[in-house]
Amino acid sequence: MSLAPGPRRVAAGALEVPSLETTVGSVHLPNPVMTASGTAGHGAELAAYCDLSSLGAVVVKSVSRQAWSGNPAPRMWPLPTGMLNSVGLQNAGVEHWLAEDLPALAATGATVVASIWGFSAADYRSVAEVIAIAVAEGRAPGVVAVEANISCPNVEDRRQMFAHSCHGVEESIGAAAAGLGSVLPLWAKLSPNVTDLPSLAGAAQGSGADAVTLINTVMGMALDPLSGGFRLGAGGGGLSGPAIHPVAVRAVYEVRSAWPDLPIIGVGGVSTGLDAAELIAAGADAVQVGTASFAEPAATVRIIAELSRWMAGHGITSVAALKGRGHDHS
Repeated sequence: MSLAPGPRRVAAGALEVPSLETTVGSVHLPNPVMTASGTAGHGAELAAYCDLSSLGAVVVKSVSRQAWSGNPAPRMWPLPTGMLNSVGLQNAGVEHWLAEDLPALAATGATVVASIWGFSAADYRSVAEVIAIAVAEGRAPGVVAVEANISCPNVEDRRQMFAHSCHGVEESIGAAAAGLGSVLPLWAKLSPNVTDLPSLAGAAQGSGADAVTLINTVMGMALDPLSGGFRLGAGGGGLSGPAIHPVAVRAVYEVRSAWPDLPIIGVGGVSTGLDAAELIAAGADAVQVGTASFAEPAATVRIIAELSRWMAGHGITSVAALKGRGHDHS
C-alpha cells in the first residue's frame, strides 16, 4: 500500500522536510516513534539492528521490585494478523536492570523510558522509589520518564488487574506517583479490555499520571482443536499486532475527545508510517511500535522514515499539525 498518492513539492522542487519533534507532557522527543515495552528487551538488544539514539525513545521491558520468572512455555503463538503472547513479565528485578542492562542502553545515546509493574500498590511505589533514588544518585542515565504497566493480561489473577477499575487505577498510579515524587514524569499504560476507557484515563491523570499509554494487548486464546489443549503454557494471552490497530485508534480517539489536554501515547498494531499517522490524527502525541519489531528488528527506523515521507507528501510540516486531525471532522 502506498503511503501517499503523490509527493507535494515546495517551490524549489524539493520535498519540504517536516519536523518530527514532539512532546509528551514535559518530555521532549526528537520524533514520535518509540519501541513498546516488552518488545525491545531490557537494554540495548536492538542496537545491532538500528541506531537507538535515532528513535523517539526506547521503552524497556517492565521491571518489578524483585525478580520474576514469568509464565510457563510456550509463550508465543503466531497469528495471520499478529500474535498471542504470555511471557508473564519475566525480569531480573529493577536493581539488576539499573546495574546490568541500563548502562549499555544509555551508551547508545538512546532516550529511555523505564517500565514498571507489581502485584500490589506497594510494589509500584517500591519499584518507583528505587528508580527515583537511582536518578538522584546519577545511576539512571538517559531515563526521561517511567511508564507504569498496570494493564498486562499475563498475570496470575486478571480479575485484580489495576487497569480494570477506577479504584485500581487510582491505587496503583497514586502509589507509583508517590514513589517517583517529582523526579520523573509518570505514564500510565491502560487496558483496552474495559467498557469505559476515558473514565480510567481521567482516574490516572487525577492520581498523578502525566500521560497515558493506549493500549496494552487485547485478551485472547488459542486452542489445538484436535487435543483441546492450550497453544500457550498459561492458557490465555495477549493479542497484539495489526489485528488490534483499530482498537487502539478508537481508544486514542475517545480519550482525546474526553480529555483534550491529556498527553497520549498510542500503541497497537503500528507497522507502517501510515499506522503511526493514523494514531496521531486520532489524538496521540507519540506512538510505540511492538509486534512489528519481532519480524523486523529495525521496524521503528523504517516507520520513522515512512511517516516523514507521508507527511512531506501531504504538506504536513509538523507532528503538531497532524495531531488530532480526526477530531476536526467529528
